[in-house]
Amino acid sequence: MDQHSFFGSFEPHPGALPDTLPDPPGEASVPVGPPAPEARAMPAGRRAASVERRDAFLERQDGAWRVLPIEGRFEIVYEDGNGAWSVRRLQAHELKIGPGRVLVGGTDRDRDGYRGFRADRIHRLTDRDTGERVERNILDWLTRRAEGTRRARAAAMRRAAGRAGRRSGARAA
Repeated sequence: MDQHSFFGSFEPHPGALPDTLPDPPGEASVPVGPPAPEARAMPAGRRAASVERRDAFLERQDGAWRVLPIEGRFEIVYEDGNGAWSVRRLQAHELKIGPGRVLVGGTDRDRDGYRGFRADRIHRLTDRDTGERVERNILDWLTRRAEGTRRARAAAMRRAAGRAGRRSGARAA
């Protein structure tokens, strides 16, 4: 089965992507710095709508799957379906909790593509930002991390809505 069949549409991650991704074709000028992730990921006409959808992503239901946002740069020791072990560097985007499985999805930095990894096949996870290393209860750790990301995004949206409300109230006065 195609590993991407577990994951719905993917919106670009708000964090910076590695500079190894190719620039969009057809650009004659040389950019001053690295292009924004949105510029590399999709056509200009869809960028604004994508940013709105990405910012609004707190949690969603995708069929029988509960999809939570998760942010982080992880190094995982993973065992594939054939029993082969590998070390993967992952920029995590979402945690999918479904019937009998939990999947963590994100950009596999070594293979430059979106991948989904079964949480029960992850033998060790290292948070590359903090250095925290998890070898037991990895599923619980991922779930706590995803819940924390969801709560932080919800709080940020509430703060932004409060600021927008105060601005519109000041204009009316």
